[in-house]
Amino acid sequence: MLLDSIRTQLDSLSKSERKVALAVLENPARTVGANITALAKSAQVSEPTVVRFCRTLGYDGWHEFKLKLAQGLALALPGLNDQPAQDDLAADLVNKICSRSINTLLDLRNNLNAEPVQKALDILSRARKIEFYGHGTSGIVAADAQHKFFRSGVPTVAYADPAIHSISAALLHEGDAVVAISQRGNSPALVRSAKLAKEGGADVIVLAPSGTPLAEAATVLIPIDLIFNTDPYTPISARLAYLVVIDVLAVGLALKRGPEFRRKMQNAQKALQEFDMQFDSFIG
Repeated sequence: MLLDSIRTQLDSLSKSERKVALAVLENPARTVGANITALAKSAQVSEPTVVRFCRTLGYDGWHEFKLKLAQGLALALPGLNDQPAQDDLAADLVNKICSRSINTLLDLRNNLNAEPVQKALDILSRARKIEFYGHGTSGIVAADAQHKFFRSGVPTVAYADPAIHSISAALLHEGDAVVAISQRGNSPALVRSAKLAKEGGADVIVLAPSGTPLAEAATVLIPIDLIFNTDPYTPISARLAYLVVIDVLAVGLALKRGPEFRRKMQNAQKALQEFDMQFDSFIG
């Protein structure tokens, strides 16, 4: 949600904007109920600084920021901020983990702008080759993306090794596409590969938080501002948002390619099912 985006960008804010951010994080509900003057006084900054803070986060001003914050708080389900504890029962874990995942997807649905998604689909639909880059848990998302997209009829690969994707990126040309995936958006190796791909003429679609170095290297940025705090369990929920965006792009590409292509995909799925049946019969 918006509060997670603020936490993510704390280090990149100016000193005065950081004061505003900390005031908001300290008491989000009070911020929603206050006016700009009260927030400025609480943060010990000027009202124009509050406006600059809102615009840094990508909003037109105070009123849009306040509305988004209120929506995020209203949508939050019980258990969002409850960390799994040593003495949690299974029922507690089910509630906490599911609540986090649901809130993550609700936040994605309500805040993801359709315009960059459409631009990304336009790029992918005309691409001669699609390469997915990611490190760590984002590398897992990249592998999942390659698994979904290879059925599109467009050559696809996924690389999680920085040395390999930097070499591959340097060999790309106009008409090729890269999808760079990062939950933090600050990997120097990933940024370098994105820039190398662009220098060769390829389009670079980035799935990462806005305002990050990787986001700045994008041809098209699909901002996913869901990076959380230091809780080691939250990346599991954050990864769901990236996987869902990959699903949106994969389904969108299939639809753009028309009914004939969808029939081919259905035939491929049928062939896979027949193979599974034959294999089960063989080992049975």
